[in-house]
Amino acid sequence: MTYNLETAEYPEKLRRVAIDPVSRVEGHGKVTILLDEHNKVHQVRLHIVEFRGFEKFIQGRPYWEVPVMVQRLCGICPVSHHLAASKALDVIVGAKKLTPAAEKLRRLMHYGQMLQSHALHFFHLCSPDLLFGFDSDVTKRNIVGVAAAHPEIAKRGVLLRKFGQEVIRVTAGKRVHGTGAVPGGMNKSLTVAERDLLLKDIYTMVAWARDAVHLIQKVHTQDPGLYNSFGIFRSNFMSIVGHNGDLDFYHGTLRARDDNGKLIFDGVDYQQYDKYIEEEVKPWSYMKFPFFKAQGKEHGWYKVGPLARVQNCDQISTPFAEHERKEFVDYAGGTPMHAPLAYHWTRMIEMLHAAEVIKDLLHDDDLLSNDLMVEGERQMEGVGVIEAPRGTLFHHYRVDENDLITMANLIVSTTNNNQAMNEAVRHVARRYLQGREVTEGLLNHIEVAIRAFDPCLSCATHALGKMPLEVELVDVEGQRVHSLSRS
Repeated sequence: MTYNLETAEYPEKLRRVAIDPVSRVEGHGKVTILLDEHNKVHQVRLHIVEFRGFEKFIQGRPYWEVPVMVQRLCGICPVSHHLAASKALDVIVGAKKLTPAAEKLRRLMHYGQMLQSHALHFFHLCSPDLLFGFDSDVTKRNIVGVAAAHPEIAKRGVLLRKFGQEVIRVTAGKRVHGTGAVPGGMNKSLTVAERDLLLKDIYTMVAWARDAVHLIQKVHTQDPGLYNSFGIFRSNFMSIVGHNGDLDFYHGTLRARDDNGKLIFDGVDYQQYDKYIEEEVKPWSYMKFPFFKAQGKEHGWYKVGPLARVQNCDQISTPFAEHERKEFVDYAGGTPMHAPLAYHWTRMIEMLHAAEVIKDLLHDDDLLSNDLMVEGERQMEGVGVIEAPRGTLFHHYRVDENDLITMANLIVSTTNNNQAMNEAVRHVARRYLQGREVTEGLLNHIEVAIRAFDPCLSCATHALGKMPLEVELVDVEGQRVHSLSRS
């Protein structure tokens, strides 16, 4: 684990290739590559170049506004921020344990979010690369091309996402930026009609999610030379795990392993996260670089998200997803799989698990209960952690005696994967760009590596059609010698 290719020794003597923008990660990102006269790669960086500032402008606001405000961080996974903030503020209002109805309603909302986000990413964004090839005809490498060549796959992708959005709507009031969770509980339960609406389709969703796992498993195992090595790097990994080591997206304790699968820490109360995790700031990116304090900056970085979660847990509580987890672990040979493209496989296992959990919850009458709120002894500080679709999400707040926020610290999922994404991009640049003329297909290899992590480049990578890209080759005098763009 090194920072190889992060900083060139003599950058002023090298040519610069920029992919700007790669897409929008809750804003704007780009990739820069420095090459010498022989096209040898000397430096590769994934930059996040837009400042959001949520941690600052939340300060001074009443704490009860926060679960609604922070949803605006993201239009793709607002539920995750909504619930992470609500969990932190549960601590502040002294709600040590929610009512069964409130916790199950939050879980239903969150698993609906996982289902719709994973479906959106896999079917709309990544399936064109996986079904047609990374450098296939760009006019067909999009969801419209998938719909033409594989109409049933495209239809299922649309309807799986739609179902997840309906789950969010009935629990939060809206498909995007709802208000279901409040500090200490929930503000509504389900009606019988809302529950029956979801029950009507859930078994079809479970069946389609199983088929999706088998689809990506087939794609992966048919070309192991590519899928097991593309953009590969070794790293630590981290997630929360639930009771008895189960995969759990809503609640649990922190667990981390090294690149060989050996435990680094386990059973850590996330209220103490800042004793284990530190954030580094680098001058060329607005995204922070978290790392484990005990391992230090060089060796302590890690990856999060589906690939980490599925390999970090001991088992999955639902039968179909557990069967698929075992298939994945067997394929990896009992050791951690580090190939970034395996994120897709594990993401579909998680989507199947989300569908199974939703099915089970819909048969629980607690969802219809109006016992929704608890309160307790007031606290001045709270941390909420949740497994968002893209990985572990931290919300940390302090309040004063007037109920105003005095401090906010957010470590979002994409931030946790920052160093990991940089390493994947560097591996791909070194493997596919060295000594070659830049082409659209080679550019897409860079994007394929980034997409595997499903960072909150979401807005752009979830767009229909081509991503807007422009690449320029500039000589040592700063003169443009070649350019390639698409929009």
